[in-house]
Amino acid sequence: MYDAATASEIGKTAPAMQRVRGTARVGFVNTAGQTRLKDLFQSGSAKVRLPKVYGEPATAVLINTAGGLTGGDRMDYDIAIGADAHAIVTTQTAERAYRSLGTSAEVTGHLSVGAEATLEWLPQETILFENSSVSRRISADLTGSARLLILESVVLGRAAMGEQLTRVFFKDSWRIRRDGKLVFADDLRLNGDPSDFFSGPATGQGAKAMATLLDCAPDAEDRLDNARSCLESASSGSVQAAASAWNGHLILRFVATDSRALRLSLMAFLETYRSARLPRVWYC
Repeated sequence: MYDAATASEIGKTAPAMQRVRGTARVGFVNTAGQTRLKDLFQSGSAKVRLPKVYGEPATAVLINTAGGLTGGDRMDYDIAIGADAHAIVTTQTAERAYRSLGTSAEVTGHLSVGAEATLEWLPQETILFENSSVSRRISADLTGSARLLILESVVLGRAAMGEQLTRVFFKDSWRIRRDGKLVFADDLRLNGDPSDFFSGPATGQGAKAMATLLDCAPDAEDRLDNARSCLESASSGSVQAAASAWNGHLILRFVATDSRALRLSLMAFLETYRSARLPRVWYC
């Protein structure tokens, strides 16, 4: 027989839903003039694949085998590049943030780059679905003249599927230190209806996708003219972008009304600016 009081008590003590936990750690060092793997650890839904590359920097591909993120999930990535090494870290595909029941998915990335080393952090886009909630923190420690090229792009729903978001929460925090000193900080917080906070001429004017690209190196300012030239050839009518440089940083902001156009513009820009093709997973 159904007992409302008993059912109510059972509801109060219902077990917490299973959540994703993933940790990945990758380290590269320079040995005899070549970048080689030194450290590899993976647990939970965080996996790492190391594709064979020829004549290109060592590459690590991060994979979330859970297929996406939802409230309460946690993913942690730790990337270390030793002195004089050069490596690229990317993702197998776009990360997807699904509906949350109240708590945020947490994603952290700690990047460490040694003297005269280069790390290119080039994940594919993060897609936010209706009622998704994500909090992401990226911290980087650079030594001496280390170079960090870091990209993050965000897509608000899938326009091709007719999705119209009315509520999302997304918080993104970057902290970069060189020789222990904070040299770059950037924070983004989206909370509510995207059609509200992206409606103004200074806030995207109806944008559905956005990206930030930072080149952090002592000579980054010298690349500003080249970056702006690359933007001219990579831009399209639905993508707006601009570049600025100061104090060893070159930063580019992209906004677009179409996520596919943004992706194509980013790929064209990165190939020209870096004078190299992107990792193969970007073309799949």
